[in-house]
Amino acid sequence: MKIAVLRETVEGERRVAATPETVKKFIALGASVAVEAGAGETASIADADYAAAGATVADRAATFAGAEIVLGVQGPSADALAGVAPGAWLVAGLNPFADRARIDGYAAAGLEALAMEFMPRITRAQSMDILSSQSNLAGYKAVLDAAGVYGRAFPMMMTAAGTVSAARVFVMGVGVAGLQAIATARRLGAQVSATDVRSATKEQIQSLGAKPIFVENVAGIEGEGSGGYAGEMSPEYQAAQAELVSGHIAKQDIVITTALIPGRPAPRLISAAQVASMKPGSVIVDLAVEAGGNVEGAVAGEVVVVNGVSIVGYRNVASRLAADASALFSRNLYNFLNAFWDKEAGKPVLDAEIGDAIRLTQGGKVVNARLLG
Repeated sequence: MKIAVLRETVEGERRVAATPETVKKFIALGASVAVEAGAGETASIADADYAAAGATVADRAATFAGAEIVLGVQGPSADALAGVAPGAWLVAGLNPFADRARIDGYAAAGLEALAMEFMPRITRAQSMDILSSQSNLAGYKAVLDAAGVYGRAFPMMMTAAGTVSAARVFVMGVGVAGLQAIATARRLGAQVSATDVRSATKEQIQSLGAKPIFVENVAGIEGEGSGGYAGEMSPEYQAAQAELVSGHIAKQDIVITTALIPGRPAPRLISAAQVASMKPGSVIVDLAVEAGGNVEGAVAGEVVVVNGVSIVGYRNVASRLAADASALFSRNLYNFLNAFWDKEAGKPVLDAEIGDAIRLTQGGKVVNARLLG
């Protein structure tokens, strides 16, 4: 069994799908590993480090030759996988809803494409969950990005020259990224509040020392969608939440939005009027900007200033912590393949629960129910 590690082709992607640590673990399973030259360069991993771990480092053609599994971070075009034999697995974050033509290309090439972001959120799959590992880092980095743009200190400081007030940080969306954002802002000394449509998150917010901001006594407050994600709210709830948030957001120095709904555009949480209500010098970080954005006026890849309020819309935030993000991502991939590794067959054999959930293409066809509905 040969495993190939792709050098990422998507612009701005700095992560890599395997590290010397996971290369050693794959070899211990009985696999051989080939790494495309330069694959780890942007994640501070030299080709020599892969070679020392036991991998073969080669050009793309040699890396793909005979490979039965190709590991990637983001799904490349089908053309970039020329030379990979039909029937081989492509294991990566494939963003299936955003580019259906690319998925059709995998099918036409005869590849078995496995979308790691479709991993079920069940207990035994937690260690394989790329969305959680990368969102955790994105939530942390969002606070640092906000601090970098914000022109003042985060903690309260009492000095002989006077007192500096603590920054007020408001986190909207309390999933993995939001929880890490709360924790990081608290560690930096900010006064933190947070909101979510799922009432169950209230205790999580309080456990991190932040103040929960919730709509009460309005239908739709539970807000629990499938797989632990938030669902869409009733119109009554949306109106009540908008009113509550409008009054709160005008008093904040920094707002971080993290709300996503799988397979759909990101929900709009902050309107242009709410942005205008904030003080000049305030900062908003929109972690959902690549999915359409939670913030009206956010632009993917840019920092936009509107009436003195900076709206930060950096792309691929986890990739901006490439070394740590790669370490976690690569462990997710190893944990996945190791969990299904059949020693007698010398390769992983998937079960129906996880295999059917993440398999996009097989036998020349698109087979995933979420793409066929």
